[in-house]
Amino acid sequence: MKRVLIFAAIFIAAVLFGYFILKQPDPLPIYNPADINPDLVDESLRKKTRDHRVGEFKLINQLGDTITQERFEDKIYVADFFFTSCQTICPKMSSKMAELQKEFSGNDRIMFLSHSVTPQADSVPALADYAVRYEVDPNQWMLTTGAKQHIYKLAREDYFAVLDEGDGGEQDFIHTENFVLVDPDKRLRGFYDGTSDEDIQKLKGDIRNLLEEYENK
Repeated sequence: MKRVLIFAAIFIAAVLFGYFILKQPDPLPIYNPADINPDLVDESLRKKTRDHRVGEFKLINQLGDTITQERFEDKIYVADFFFTSCQTICPKMSSKMAELQKEFSGNDRIMFLSHSVTPQADSVPALADYAVRYEVDPNQWMLTTGAKQHIYKLAREDYFAVLDEGDGGEQDFIHTENFVLVDPDKRLRGFYDGTSDEDIQKLKGDIRNLLEEYENK
């Protein structure tokens, strides 16, 4: 009888252990330039297979404050590219970003970073008005402007968010629905259609998985 009880206890422990292992979500991929559609990647970076990270940036947010990578230190964040006068995809993207902000409200490990692709038009007051429209929490969601070439370089060489080529000059213009998930180590962990309900639900789950990944480190 004692042996039966011992065997049963071992069996139950094994089942519980197996269940625990099986229910763990697969870790999110870590994207390097070589893993991404080459049309999205600058030719000079296409063969890079490791250690890609979002580079340093210097932007101005809707409060007129200077924002750098230090503001996102140890944060999980979602980045996108928009402009305040956009009447096509941007309103839906911003609504979805507001939905994400509401979902993770109060979680100081989660942030959102929106870059204006028409920084010459999107002044601090314009961003502030836009922030009111979408109930932006300035502690969690940054709407930013800055030097156009700097923003366009971030889009093309750091986040790989756009298909088209350009130099960030006067005639250059990018327009993308992509949301990019970035981990606390500044690595790219996912790409999502910011106008898609299905993709936004997946993004919510991936953010939770990433939170769990870093909590267990």
